[in-house]
Amino acid sequence: MHEQAPHFNRRLILALFLGGLLLLAFIVLRPFLIPVTWAGILVYVTWPLYLRLRNRLPGRPNTTALLMTVLLALVLILPVVWLLLLMRSEVALAYQKAMTQLNQGYIALPPEVRRLPVVGAYLGDFFDRLNADPAALKAQVQSWTNWAMEHAGSLLGGVGRNLAKLGFALLTAFFLYRDGEAFFLQMRDILGRMLGKRTGDYVEAMGDTTRAVVYGIVLTAMAQGVLSGIGYAVAGVEGAVFLGAVTTLIAMVPFGTPFAWGSVSIWLMLQGQVWPAIGLALWGTLVVSWIDNIIRPLVISSATRIPFLLVMFGVLGGLAAFGMVGLFLGPVILAVMLAVWREWLEDAHEHAAAEVAAANDGKNP
Repeated sequence: MHEQAPHFNRRLILALFLGGLLLLAFIVLRPFLIPVTWAGILVYVTWPLYLRLRNRLPGRPNTTALLMTVLLALVLILPVVWLLLLMRSEVALAYQKAMTQLNQGYIALPPEVRRLPVVGAYLGDFFDRLNADPAALKAQVQSWTNWAMEHAGSLLGGVGRNLAKLGFALLTAFFLYRDGEAFFLQMRDILGRMLGKRTGDYVEAMGDTTRAVVYGIVLTAMAQGVLSGIGYAVAGVEGAVFLGAVTTLIAMVPFGTPFAWGSVSIWLMLQGQVWPAIGLALWGTLVVSWIDNIIRPLVISSATRIPFLLVMFGVLGGLAAFGMVGLFLGPVILAVMLAVWREWLEDAHEHAAAEVAAANDGKNP
């Protein structure tokens, strides 16, 4: 009795010490958790490509990891640069028109905006009052300018923080490519000590789930973005490629695409283009939105036997809890939980079957 007390005290002190270290480590690493999570998702999805590249360059892990990291950076950065180039001409044209109107002391509100329900009449009256009083117009423009200058710093700061996060994610990706297998084996050894002999089944279930969720979300969004872009081009909408790219981002959220093509359809209707608006609405309803009901459940549910409703809750809940990374992290967490739950049930059934078999063997020697 007396010998067990010091042993228990040592284990309690060790547990408290390790718990304190984990808490301090979390506090230190908390600013980097989101970039590391993004890096882990991207590396996991592109791991088969990395293995092919590594087989072509044997014995050169640093070179292989660097090439994959550069390729990953190009895939992430080039689309953003491309969108900025597409927007540059449109933004410059809008700026020139706005400056010309301001120099004339008059701001012309487009007729399409005036025909918008509720807000159209309010905006029309607001700008009519400003145009009737040049002094009030100049004061309002100065107020908008001051507001823009005040928020420019926070906007640039947000851009800088996101660029820094991207840099940390790419740096983490390099080391995950190079040392990912060793780290995975260490984690598997630790989990094996904690979870027992079924660790391999748990890890395999988590891997299949993560791959299916990520591929399902990305493939669905890309397909809806491409089909939406085709619809925008046929309807004669300017910047169809840009709008298709925006729709791809919105499509990562379940049932988000109707807000994209629906807004464009309403805009066409307000401009008097009735038939293109109706055609785009029908295309979005019958083709674009149905892709969400085909590809996402087919890729995710068939591969992991996960109800689509659970995937939807995971995406929306993850988005609310973790931001953009929650689009992938939320459904992965719920799917892994369900996978582990099924593994536990299967383990329990096997254990019960083994007990029944042992009992029958005892009755029939």
